[in-house]
Amino acid sequence: MAIKKHTKEAVAYHHVPREAWATRIGLVLAMAGNAIGLGNFLRFPVQCATNGGGAFMIPYFVALFLLGLPLMWIEWGIGRFGGKYGHGTTPGMFHYLWHHPLAKYLGAIGIAIPFCLIIYYTYIESWTLAYSVFSFTGKYFGIETHEQMTQFLSAYQGTVKNQYFNGFGTAYLFFLITFALNIWILSRGLTKGIEWLAKWAMPTLFIFGLILVVRVFTLGAPDPAHPENSVLNGLAFIWNPNFNALKDVKVWLAATGQVFFTLSVGFGAIQTYASYLKPKDDVVLSGLATTSANEFAEVILGGSIAIPVAVAFFGLQETQAVAAGGSFNLGFFAMPIIFQKLPLGQFFGTIWFLLLFIAGITSSVAMAQPLMAFLQEEFKIERKTAAVILGALAFFLTQPVIFFLKNGFLDEMDFWIGTFGLVLFAIVEVILFVWVFGADKAWREISQGRDIKIPRFFYYIIKYVTLGYLLILLGVWFFQSGVDVIFMRNVKPENYTYIWFARFLMTGVLVLILIFVRIAWQQKHKIRQIVP
Repeated sequence: MAIKKHTKEAVAYHHVPREAWATRIGLVLAMAGNAIGLGNFLRFPVQCATNGGGAFMIPYFVALFLLGLPLMWIEWGIGRFGGKYGHGTTPGMFHYLWHHPLAKYLGAIGIAIPFCLIIYYTYIESWTLAYSVFSFTGKYFGIETHEQMTQFLSAYQGTVKNQYFNGFGTAYLFFLITFALNIWILSRGLTKGIEWLAKWAMPTLFIFGLILVVRVFTLGAPDPAHPENSVLNGLAFIWNPNFNALKDVKVWLAATGQVFFTLSVGFGAIQTYASYLKPKDDVVLSGLATTSANEFAEVILGGSIAIPVAVAFFGLQETQAVAAGGSFNLGFFAMPIIFQKLPLGQFFGTIWFLLLFIAGITSSVAMAQPLMAFLQEEFKIERKTAAVILGALAFFLTQPVIFFLKNGFLDEMDFWIGTFGLVLFAIVEVILFVWVFGADKAWREISQGRDIKIPRFFYYIIKYVTLGYLLILLGVWFFQSGVDVIFMRNVKPENYTYIWFARFLMTGVLVLILIFVRIAWQQKHKIRQIVP
């Protein structure tokens, strides 16, 4: 009876046919594009270099098996389930998982998080496009030290003024170009926009990555006076584990966090993409294929470029020191110096940063899609109009990120959205899907239409281990960083106002989405009174 009731509601409230993926390969590539982002090529090498190299990879694969893959299947399952009832976003999906007035408001988090992410992610993404142009023109050539390259990026961002840039005008221009490309792709629709992008962008990304890997592997030891500084020693650092480092709980937490972020689980975007599947379409093999593509990009390509080439030119200790300085240091500081030492360095620099840009834009359009789907499905807004509304709101909210970058605005948003928020939302969706909706029903939902069988032990991993893993991860992260962030213990007094502004902005976005959800459901209630 419940299914018939839900089906009747779906027909009554969704007269406009929903979009659908044109091809299965397009779906998998789009999902892979969502997962493969800047973190695969920037964050992963840094995390690996600063957490014991090979020691990092053991807990990394443990977390992939116990947390990453189960969450991937859970989110694909929730998304396809919601799509049966015409919902491409988590408010509607949660409404059908848990018949409680609170459910739809919990789902609002799955729209607010990805939208807040694109507010600052597109700006970072624009840096990679700019640096691809700088590589092609050789603008940073002649800068040969880490400190000078740091000053180059800071001047580009407008946080300082020096001989390289006089203000952030150049950065703002590349932001406008990047932002416009994102909105244009979104306005073209699911198949002509997002799927089209994925079909050319992902093969290009892999080709660029393989070209760079081949170039790195043919370097050997560039400095004959230091034969220990070689590509092989860089690879050995990644794949030869120091088992003593496994005793350090921080290594386990770092590896778990990387797996969580690299697969883009906890954002709400996977559910939206999966909602465009047909009820009998497979999610098991497709989810596994998405995970495999992401891991190939991260471990094989990402792990074979930045660290090995940095060790070859700088040595292991200096590489670790550079990586410890921050997530951008290897990609934006070390790599440009290395390109100047290579024949055809401008070419390799151009494709390195274009690779990063492609990884970034396929992720950013995915993060924007939940709000796009919500506006289209719940308010019946035409897609191009929805793209304009989203673009106008995002553009307005990105300005503080650009202008207050030096005051910690971006970092504050990244902690609450890119760290705390993702884990919190993943916990909510696992509880609703596995424990409220029911583990047996969740298992059947994931397994429906499967092309391959999931081993039964994953049932118990999904039911018990994944949730426990997430709770431990959230708890430790919170006590390690959360308390300091909440009370602004590491914030300079002159930046307090900007940090509060960032918190106000994020809270405001969530409140706005909650209001949208309430209005949408009030409209549904009115339609229920009209439709028999």
